[in-house]
Amino acid sequence: MSSMLDGKVAIVSGAGGAIGGAVAKTLAAYGAKVIVNDLGVSLDGSGADEGPAAATVTAIKAAGGIAEANHDSVADWASAQRVVEAALDHFGKVDIVINNAGNIRSSSFATMPVEDFEEVVRVHLMGSFYLSRAAAPTMEKAGSGAFVHMTSTAGLIGAYGTSGYSAAKAGILGLSRSIAMEMRDCGVRSNCVAPHAFSRMLFVARTDDPAFMDAIERRRDSQRPEQVGEMIAFLSSDLAKDITGQILGVRGNEVYLYSQPRAVRTVHTAEGWTADALGELLPKAWRNSFTPLEDTSAVYSWEAF
Repeated sequence: MSSMLDGKVAIVSGAGGAIGGAVAKTLAAYGAKVIVNDLGVSLDGSGADEGPAAATVTAIKAAGGIAEANHDSVADWASAQRVVEAALDHFGKVDIVINNAGNIRSSSFATMPVEDFEEVVRVHLMGSFYLSRAAAPTMEKAGSGAFVHMTSTAGLIGAYGTSGYSAAKAGILGLSRSIAMEMRDCGVRSNCVAPHAFSRMLFVARTDDPAFMDAIERRRDSQRPEQVGEMIAFLSSDLAKDITGQILGVRGNEVYLYSQPRAVRTVHTAEGWTADALGELLPKAWRNSFTPLEDTSAVYSWEAF
């Protein structure tokens, strides 16, 4: 394994879980010093346990890496600032921020409790903003840095029973793109990764669907968190110095570059449009260009490699 991240300091939020832990360990294996941030709460937000972050730190140190645990919440502005302060206190700088912390609430949209929706957006979207915003001045001053934000096919494609999660993950796409545009002149990059990997979050939605649960179980061996960690390490390194504002995916041994919204059809008239005129033209003219309302299983109809 190369030392391509030697001298780099990384913050990984949600690093006590399967994907976050694998990412933190991979970054450390490539030479980064890592702040392992995790509250140790359950997916519903209850409890608090320092054990998950400590376990990741122990594994990193056992492999010869350098890491320190942090238990502040990224879903609060003051607390997120403390995560960055911990990196500065322990290691003197911040080069890499991996926004991985997450939660999920499952309910049909028509019955989704407002507070559940807000809580998911607070952790995923606001948490990504808070931690990135807290680290941005340090990176700007240094003239370099890399943000990697975890998005999801739930945000790119849509998903059943997780409207808050889908909305937050879609919002992260816009956040990352804006960071990439605003900070490119000072050498700071921002990209998103949509991971397909086995994690505890997969068991929350559609647990009453045997076919869905069977597909999830098959991920254990074919779609591993360590595969995601390699992509994150690449995007965090100077090997990806010219890649910013992009959305990438990892699904087993397959990696993706996702398209981003652009106009695919256009039509104009000198007189302007009325609703009646649009109704007469668009349903027929654009029928074959509308994005199909498909879920992830339809978009990815083949088994992972």
